[in-house]
Amino acid sequence: MVVLYGTVASVTAAELFAAMRSFLLARLLLFPLLANNVAGGDSARKPNVVLVMADDLGIGDLGCYGNNTIRTPNIDRLASEGVKLTQHISAAPVCTPSRAAFVTGRYAIRSGMAGSGAVQVNLFLGGSGGLPPGETTFAKRLQRQGYTTGLVATPSGPQVCCFKSHVSTSSPSVSTANCRVNNTLQTDAGKWHLGVSCERREDHCHHPNRHGFSFFYGLPFTFFNDCVPGMGTSIRAGLQRTLRNLSALLAVGLVTLVCARARGFVDVSPRLLVALLSSSVLAVAVWYVPFGLLPRWNCIVMKDRDVVEQPLTVETLPLRMLTEAQRFIERNADRPFLLFFSLAHVHTPLFHTAAFAGRSRHGHYGDDVEEMDWLVGELTKTVDSLGLANNTLIYFASDHGGHIEDHQKGGWNGIYRGGKAMGGWEGGIRVPGIFRWPGRLAAGKVVNEPTSLMDLYPTLKFLAGDTQPDRPSDGHNLMPLLEGKVDRSEHEFMFHYCGSHLHAARWHPADSDSIFKVHFSTPNFSPPGAVGCHDTQICLCHGEHVTHHDPPLLYDLFRDPSESRPLDPGEEPRHAEVLREVAEAADEHRRSLAGKQPEQLTWEKILWRPWLQPCCGTFPFCGCKEETRKSAA
Repeated sequence: MVVLYGTVASVTAAELFAAMRSFLLARLLLFPLLANNVAGGDSARKPNVVLVMADDLGIGDLGCYGNNTIRTPNIDRLASEGVKLTQHISAAPVCTPSRAAFVTGRYAIRSGMAGSGAVQVNLFLGGSGGLPPGETTFAKRLQRQGYTTGLVATPSGPQVCCFKSHVSTSSPSVSTANCRVNNTLQTDAGKWHLGVSCERREDHCHHPNRHGFSFFYGLPFTFFNDCVPGMGTSIRAGLQRTLRNLSALLAVGLVTLVCARARGFVDVSPRLLVALLSSSVLAVAVWYVPFGLLPRWNCIVMKDRDVVEQPLTVETLPLRMLTEAQRFIERNADRPFLLFFSLAHVHTPLFHTAAFAGRSRHGHYGDDVEEMDWLVGELTKTVDSLGLANNTLIYFASDHGGHIEDHQKGGWNGIYRGGKAMGGWEGGIRVPGIFRWPGRLAAGKVVNEPTSLMDLYPTLKFLAGDTQPDRPSDGHNLMPLLEGKVDRSEHEFMFHYCGSHLHAARWHPADSDSIFKVHFSTPNFSPPGAVGCHDTQICLCHGEHVTHHDPPLLYDLFRDPSESRPLDPGEEPRHAEVLREVAEAADEHRRSLAGKQPEQLTWEKILWRPWLQPCCGTFPFCGCKEETRKSAA
């Protein structure tokens, strides 16, 4: 007899035994499932993340942002199936600080990745500057939440496969069977561009593997003119010319003295001649070793921490890049993953393939954009074909605006003034921003509020369920805005840097639709009257290269998004208020920089050091081809 809560129930021993057996059996059968829910249930519900970042792409280069001369159906489809941001802002108008801010969620000046002088980006893989080892990236945070993380620094589109003999008007016909890469393929390879090592070649203190990416394949630097024979140089051409001329001058002087001494015109001691010879050899070495061998030093491919190709083979690189990205998705399809697909497309140099040559109405640059769109489409197909679409957030953006002075291209920043490297002008920092997540985000939604590339850091933390303590972020979780739960961005103030110099700031008052933009400094355009620094090919941020405005220039981007005419105090009743509020916010922002990291882009840190140079083989005889290494393995 058993008493249950004051009620008497008659239960036989057999019935009690049977009930207990059933209960224990049920618990035994359910235990694995319950354990899985406790240990891995959160991971199973966490979304996958695919981040695609273009390089130097203007916001006006895409069909979904108003371009009718370049066809971008795959990126346009992402926008129509997801959310399009119209005021998506980069934290910097050039690549290294922009990408540092993107992965850390903080202005680049906080991590030391903003230069105070003429150099705004890393110049050598053998330099010691880079993203400090103590910095936290979104990859590190997601890795701690059980994510598999990968970075594939990838080239552009369909040159990665073989083309059939015909090309349709909508997309190339592609076949991977019996694939052979055409020698005229266009290749814009992708990049990390945030440094490799600090004190010795093997420490890899700045490497992606040390910053939360468990897998890395691609270019630790970037793809630039020096990687392609005949395209000239992208690295300090003026300095190279000076060093080369100095070397030639010393050589000519030495030969002249030797000849004069041989003919008895002058009496020069052998010790002086040896000194001059040594100086000449040193001058040649200072110029030729770091600069003359740039393709070997900077144009390399790494897989995790190993150099697998040096110098890179342009013709076969694209196939390997796309394959690595697709394989990463496929092998992690049953677990949460983060893939950062980092493009240098549409950075120069530009080539064009037969499949896309002449297809756009915007020349080679338009052809290149259409290739990039094809690549985005192939990546999206991989996600969708594995049934991952409803649990995968796909994000597309550019690191900054188009480079309008580059003679190789013709990027369009839409109606916005300026472009790459032009301080706070809108054309250099307003970029495409697209989110697609069919299982979570409404299709066709447009967000007109200010957002930032730095918002990805807190957004990904939120999606991963990361509630652990963290340092302050300059971004905000975008999910409430993307899902329509709120109508207003959390960004009241945003600050626009050129290097480590604060050039501009914007204010979105809570009581107004206006977005006021204040320019403290602007680059000096050349020639006079032009929009851009065409004489130097890129604008600089400091000294005589900029104009400081007192009082600052003021625009209302809500009424004048092109920044065509600064507001006059007589026509804007809030003129004095805006300047005061922005100045106070800028002062508070500067005070928040007290604990910033030491500057990483100084001459001391960026110059080439032989002992830091990544090398395949025995330095200085670095060289290998990935196909050879694979066949040997």
